This record gives sequence, C-alpha cells and structure tokens, in this order.
Amino acid sequence: MDAAGAPGLKPARMRQIPLGVRLPDRAVFASFLPARNAQALQHLEQLASGAIAGLTWLCGPRGSGKTHLLQAACAAASERWRAGYVPLAEVAPLGGGVLEGLPQLQCLCLDDVDEVAGQAAWELGIFGLLRELEECGGHLLVAAQAPPALTRWALPDLGSRCAAGAVFQLRGLDEQEQRAALQLRARLRGLELPEDTWRWLRRRFPRDMGTLYQLLDTLDEASLSAQRRLTVPFIREVLRSAPRAHGD
Repeated sequence: MDAAGAPGLKPARMRQIPLGVRLPDRAVFASFLPARNAQALQHLEQLASGAIAGLTWLCGPRGSGKTHLLQAACAAASERWRAGYVPLAEVAPLGGGVLEGLPQLQCLCLDDVDEVAGQAAWELGIFGLLRELEECGGHLLVAAQAPPALTRWALPDLGSRCAAGAVFQLRGLDEQEQRAALQLRARLRGLELPEDTWRWLRRRFPRDMGTLYQLLDTLDEASLSAQRRLTVPFIREVLRSAPRAHGD
C-alpha cells in the first residue's frame, strides 16, 4: 500500500500477466474517474468479479480511458483466472502468429484492435480465440476507437459477433472532470495537487489525459525523491530537466 492506503499505485511497481506483458499498478479501477462512463466501469467490475461473461467492446476517442479500463479489468480478473493483455498497436508488426502463442486464458484483453481490423490473418486468430473463450465461459475485452458496426472487417462473421456483445462508447472528460481525475490519481499516491498547480499545467500542456497522467508520473517520482510538494516552482524545476510528456 502507498501512503494514502490505496493498493499498488506507484508507477515503479508492475503486475506480471501470463502473456509476459507488464501492467502498471496504477491501472486499477480505483484510479478511474467514472464521470459519464460509470456504466462501463460498473460492467467491467462485474465482469472481473465473475458476475457476467461474454464479449465486451470499449470504444471512444484517444484519451477517453480505454486502455486504463482494459488494463484494470485484466489486473482484477487475474486475481480469479488466467488473464492476458495484448497491446495490438505494439505487436501488430509481428504478425497474427503472436496470437497462436497465447496460453489458454479465461480473460483476454485486446487493445487497439482497429490496428489489425481488416487483416484476415489477424481476424482469423481473434475469431479462433473468441470461440475458445465462448466454449469455456470466458471473457474477451476489446478496445478500439470506433464501435464494431463502424469497423472495416475482413471477416463479416467476426464483426457480427463483436457487435452482438456489450458495446460501450466512452466519453472524454471535460475540463472539470480532467482536474478531478488528475486529483484522484494524485490523492491515491499520497500527493496533493493544488488548484494553482492544476491551472499552471492546464495552460502549458496538452489537455488529454494520457499526457497529464505521464506528467503526474514524472512529478510523483521527483516529489518522492526530493520530498517536495507539487508547488508551481518545484514543477517548473522538474520539467526544465525532463522531456516534454506525450501519451494516450
């Protein structure tokens, strides 16, 4: 636990998932601000607890929380079953054969599926995994920018099966919700994010949550090392010597 009493939210610690992909401990349900995405959050919490099964599709714009929820669901599900998380945007260049080497899983999370949609080899592999999971009462969680009905498929049957699952359109956070989300993440790490600090960050950096969370990672480590609060002068000092953050 960290100083705030919340389990495993320091960025240096990681969970090991059977696929060999390491998930950050900060990607948990507790650090996700529901806002207008409360229904999707509740669904994934129930799925990870074993209350529901089947296919779930998360869609939404960049920075809307798809990866966060997918990783959180995978981490929570791994307490009960064999679970795996596959970042397709990263492994796509390796080819669809990557899926053939997966161990037998009860919960599989495929991120950025739109990176491989339309490629028959990849879709055949995903279709085969989906059938295996359905036979054992398992779970397939998919994230993409568009819903399955608007995705270009090489295999129409796969598109139909995905569209028949639970589909959730995630909404991006407005400015007030972004501040609340960043404050929640900071609070779970035992940090305070004063109002003047938030205003300073908002004026100087892109307002997508991926960038803001990466900034918080940098500031968290610096604050812990220097034993300093997140004041504007301290942040200026840290960011002068750190590369500008970017992220999804």
